[in-house]
Amino acid sequence: MARELLREKVARWIRPEVRAATAYHVLESRGLIKLDAMENPYTWPARLKDEWLQRLSEVSLNRYPEPAARDLKARLRDVMNVPSDMDILLGNGSDELIQIVTVTLSGPGRSVLAPEPTFVMYRAIAEVHGINFVGVPLRPDNFSLDLSAMLSAIKKYQPAAVFLAWPNNPTGNLFDVSAVEQIIRSASGLVVMDEAYHTFAGESFMDRLQAYDNLLVMRTVSKLGLAGLRLGMLAGQSGWINEFDKVRLPYNIGVLTQVSADFILAHHGVLDEQARQICDDRQTLFRELSALPGIKVWPSRANFILFRTASDRVNDVFEGLRAHGILIKNLDGTHELLQACLRVTVGGPEENDRFLNALGSLL
Repeated sequence: MARELLREKVARWIRPEVRAATAYHVLESRGLIKLDAMENPYTWPARLKDEWLQRLSEVSLNRYPEPAARDLKARLRDVMNVPSDMDILLGNGSDELIQIVTVTLSGPGRSVLAPEPTFVMYRAIAEVHGINFVGVPLRPDNFSLDLSAMLSAIKKYQPAAVFLAWPNNPTGNLFDVSAVEQIIRSASGLVVMDEAYHTFAGESFMDRLQAYDNLLVMRTVSKLGLAGLRLGMLAGQSGWINEFDKVRLPYNIGVLTQVSADFILAHHGVLDEQARQICDDRQTLFRELSALPGIKVWPSRANFILFRTASDRVNDVFEGLRAHGILIKNLDGTHELLQACLRVTVGGPEENDRFLNALGSLL
């Protein structure tokens, strides 16, 4: 009786969009080689760790963090080459920034749009807030943009925002620059370039912010090796950023995150060298994967690689790797274009070798 009453209360007060949603699920990874979340496998040199810990020991945890995070913004502006006349908004990871943009632009009959498959949070955040999400399928052969379909959908739905992950997750490819520029020019709403993997691709739309008044560029420090800090950055013209800042919750960037990110970004050469090593390892991993029988591998400009195995083997391969102590991402069933697809993060050389040996034995 009590449970039935609780279900009735939940059905009455929880919005249907929330009840219909599924919580984001992260598999248990303790004791496994973790190659499922696009994390940097490298840590900091001991001397930097000691300096960082000393800096943290001086932080006053009894005080709220600096609300505008001015020092950190200045550091990010310099390291990420944000134009001097553009403004910056910080979020608790890119997820919060996506939510801020989506909620701020929401309204009756409005939509947000993205090509799919792509980062799942664009759709998830829109749907949980009752906002129409329009997904436009990528081309199935190489996951490139179907430009005519994108432009038709933009004309039909007039989306408040178009999200473009560049490189795209989970496919790893960079969309054609001229196609992206046509989308920006055709969109009456905002276009958000999500450059989470910029450091591995080496290309950016940051220098085009002045050319398009409806363009925003989003970055994160998670893929640089700072996933535990949860820090994202949105750059664009102040007319947009000032409005989004009204929706941002106060003190959303904690003092430990501010101090830690400012510290390591002052030594970003260490992170840059790690990124170069990951890119080298990515090429080796791609070459070795491509030599294995029974799989198709797609080139990547990010720090992960997408591959496909036989449709009747994908779950056996995924579980077999986990039995070997290796966790990757199983994308089968998440989108029709990702049938029998798996995604592996580029780890350290030893981790990559163990993954390749285990996968080879399973195949």
